[in-house]
Amino acid sequence: MASLVKEDHFEESHKYMGFALHQAKLALEALEVPAGCVITEDGKVIASGRNRRNETRNATRHAEMEAIDELVGPWRKDGLSPSQVAERFSKCVLYVTCEPCIICASALSFLGIKEVYYGCANDKFGGCGSVLSLHLVSSDISEKTQRGKGYKCRGGIMADEAVSLFKCFYEQGNPNAPKPHRPVVQR
Repeated sequence: MASLVKEDHFEESHKYMGFALHQAKLALEALEVPAGCVITEDGKVIASGRNRRNETRNATRHAEMEAIDELVGPWRKDGLSPSQVAERFSKCVLYVTCEPCIICASALSFLGIKEVYYGCANDKFGGCGSVLSLHLVSSDISEKTQRGKGYKCRGGIMADEAVSLFKCFYEQGNPNAPKPHRPVVQR
């Protein structure tokens, strides 16, 4: 029975990561860093996001923040209190193509997300183990500095596919970079 559960979970995580990869491809087509995500609740996708930093000229518009905003706005409009919003997030699972950065990992902790599954590691800015482990709650932290609830986190889901999108983006050059390091390849 245990192996069946693991196999079902494997299939489920790949299914939702496939949806997140689709969002990342949309980001790539828009000349954004190709990161994408989906948020699920009770086995249904309830939000999605992709990087929109260049499009919005806002450095905080990471895929995770886009998906979070897709939920928080309507929930608050529906009259949910902050504690009810937190209750909803405690039942949600995020699938994202790249390990959440420090900002996003911290936001997910404050929101009380249940679980995060990611594709490739984020060796420069990762907040779920690569640089910091913001998904963990330490018993050493005082109540005043508590940074949120911990959440389960697992990486490496379809990582090769996620890395391939990043390679494609960086090989073509970033036309939105202030000083491109290499010439932009025209498509």
